[in-house]
Amino acid sequence: MSQTATDQRATGKEWLGLAVLVVPILVVSMDMSVLYLALPFMTADLEPTSNQSLWILDIYGFLLAGLLITMGSLGDRIGRRTLLMIGAVVFGVASLAATFSTSPEMLLAARALLGIGGATIAPSTLSLIRNMFHDPTQRKEAIGLWTAGFAGGAAVGPVIGGVLLEHFWWGSVFLINIPIMVVLFVAAPFLVPEFKDSDPGKFDPISVILAISSMLSIVFAIKHGAQEGIDAATIVTALVGLTLGAVFVVRQRKAAHPLIDVTLFAERAFSAAVVVQFLVIFAMTGFSLFAAQYLQLVVGLGPLEAGLWLLIPAAAAATGAVLAPTMSKVIHTGTIIACGLAFIGFGCVAMVFVTSDSGLPLLLTGMALLTFGIGAASTLNSDIVLTDAAPEKAGAASALSETGAELGGAVGIAILGTIGSTVYRHRMDDAIPAGTPAEIADPARETIGGAVAVADYLPEPFASQLTTVANSSFVDGFNLAAGWSAGLMAVSAVAVFVLLRRQTASAR
Repeated sequence: MSQTATDQRATGKEWLGLAVLVVPILVVSMDMSVLYLALPFMTADLEPTSNQSLWILDIYGFLLAGLLITMGSLGDRIGRRTLLMIGAVVFGVASLAATFSTSPEMLLAARALLGIGGATIAPSTLSLIRNMFHDPTQRKEAIGLWTAGFAGGAAVGPVIGGVLLEHFWWGSVFLINIPIMVVLFVAAPFLVPEFKDSDPGKFDPISVILAISSMLSIVFAIKHGAQEGIDAATIVTALVGLTLGAVFVVRQRKAAHPLIDVTLFAERAFSAAVVVQFLVIFAMTGFSLFAAQYLQLVVGLGPLEAGLWLLIPAAAAATGAVLAPTMSKVIHTGTIIACGLAFIGFGCVAMVFVTSDSGLPLLLTGMALLTFGIGAASTLNSDIVLTDAAPEKAGAASALSETGAELGGAVGIAILGTIGSTVYRHRMDDAIPAGTPAEIADPARETIGGAVAVADYLPEPFASQLTTVANSSFVDGFNLAAGWSAGLMAVSAVAVFVLLRRQTASAR
């Protein structure tokens, strides 16, 4: 079904097929952030523990990261369109379960199933673009639109969530997924071609187990270490994950038909591209969470108004994604990607100066710079991933790229979120007077949402004093996370520029 003439330009059917691929990836990406605004409502209804709340947020991204490599290889074997349609069914069923969850455990299980479904959808959509668009210029444009959907999804999530929360219950943020998955399942056979590796070789279940176990162990170690510090559990799970990962790599190098082609990493452009995917989604998810909380809990906006303001960074992400292919005609690819990371860094610098009373302009400026950089860097980055891999290995290559992205999302929430919460708790420990009743002190120390909820039951001036201290403590953590991220992006921009300095637009 795939086209073989490399100079054949796509027709209207391929562009309609692209729309079928972009919409589900927007939903998959959106589900990483859609709970940001719904979290206070979900917490009030289901009453999860703080640890359960964190896992409800994180389990989706963790399973995406852990399963993408396996699903990418599986798609190369059974057919990428087939896997895409299976993913649509799984994602739809999981969305229905999440919508009507009646306990934290049920929602956690539904979010886990959503992660499994998302892992089947994400690599299939990107790899199919490689087979639908053979003209290099058109392929860049198609990837730009795909990237706008992926990067914009995380930013649009709070917007959609805000609109729904204004009129419906918190479960409605998942209900919207179902009709989209139905459309995908019905339209894909007519508009999206099937493609699979003609000689995939024997499927290796041991490699599958090694890949999943290694990834989940490493992700758990990062999350646990960020929350609890470097203890025995962190060290043991990290060592287990790294050891399993090393065994997996050795097995892939020796296998006649490996699960993934690890020799792809010998190409420095491909290696740099995977790292960039990690960095941009690290920044996107971490700061989207901060921004949603700042707008609601510090500025005091409702979920709908907060979501609408977040359309500005969403539009910036889409602008960067659409402009990057045009700019690549006259500017080296590596330069554009490095500049994208620099824009992320500039956005982080702006957010270092956000205060509890600085309001919307500075925050939105910083987020817009950040998301513009994400859109620009991700588009050309995805093109590098696909064009460095042979067509029959596009699924595995895109899965590696998506793994970097989803791992970046999980680590962004874990690391940046923990920096913020650690600073918050430390400041609040010093600010709350000794002898304050536990029913007031404990929720206020834990999160800014807890402080706001407690303040509603306190008389003045105590309520205002608690809110002021909580806002200041939250912003201090936000500023520190932004400062560290700015430094990381500055170093990364220089490193990526050096690694990709020979990657020109004409080469891509």
